Amino acid sequence: MVKIGNIELGDFPLLLAPMEDVSDPPFRAVCKENGADLMYTEFISSEGLIRDAMKSRQKLDIFDNERPVGIQIFGGDEEAMGLAAKIVDTTNPELLDINFGCPVKKVVCKGAGAGVLKDIDLMVRLTKAVIRSTTLPVTVKTRLGWDHDTRNIEEVAERLQDCGIQALSIHGRTRVQMYKGDADWSLIAKVKNNPRIHIPIFGNGDIDTPEKALEYKNRYGVDGIMIGRAAIGYPWIFREIKHYMATGVILDPPTIAERLDACRKHLYGSVKWKGQKLGILEMRRHYASYLKGLSHVKEFRNRLVTTENLNEIENILNDVAIQYDIVETASSTF
Repeated sequence: MVKIGNIELGDFPLLLAPMEDVSDPPFRAVCKENGADLMYTEFISSEGLIRDAMKSRQKLDIFDNERPVGIQIFGGDEEAMGLAAKIVDTTNPELLDINFGCPVKKVVCKGAGAGVLKDIDLMVRLTKAVIRSTTLPVTVKTRLGWDHDTRNIEEVAERLQDCGIQALSIHGRTRVQMYKGDADWSLIAKVKNNPRIHIPIFGNGDIDTPEKALEYKNRYGVDGIMIGRAAIGYPWIFREIKHYMATGVILDPPTIAERLDACRKHLYGSVKWKGQKLGILEMRRHYASYLKGLSHVKEFRNRLVTTENLNEIENILNDVAIQYDIVETASSTF
């Protein structure tokens, strides 16, 4: 049984990675429904929380049906991170996660996210500041290092564990790699097999099939897997991995009806949470993934991303159903 603090996650948990502009409550809901064991919010700026910025505050929204869930924060200032941790504490998630891995330039330039990989002493100080300021279990997500010559994840893991973190998720690339090339899990395995390490170690990077998930579980010995991009528009990745690990059988892919049902749930959840205008606009990035591989997908997608009318979107999704002879379509009362 894998545990983070008192949170029991099963024998080999599948985690939904925190993804900016993706892993919001509507997206997390469809992933939870399809088997995600632990999910994280989008990363939240510590400075934004302290300034009471509306967007940062909204990202603190969590719901009972998605628990257990962790709130992730980022920043490069000890005081700000400590104050942000106190704010997170009041929202009662299961855990608090620190982002030391985001490679995006606008984050790195502020000395946050993967920018902290250049200064392990600062990483330790920031982590201690967060742990001192919260009663929640604290976890960290990071990368192998800044570049190929500074892949210091083994030292980082030991020092962060000594600070008191209770789990570590490692993306198998450096910051310089961004999302290019193959993720290197061999260093993740070294961390896991280090006799000094006793906290759960989760691997992240390039897991996009059930076969690869099982192969990496067996080859690298991690305690669980964190899945990011492969879940976008395809939340069924979690159930498929679990079924394959349990039976050795590949599940049939979701039917078109299931795709449309998940798409609708995501859409109406987005509208309910963000309001109709923003909910519709921010849903546009997901349609291509939900409809991927279908004939005439370009025509439907183009219509979906150019309308701001909810009824029209429903009509387009019904047109997809008609195209594929799906008689029974989902209702819009999510």
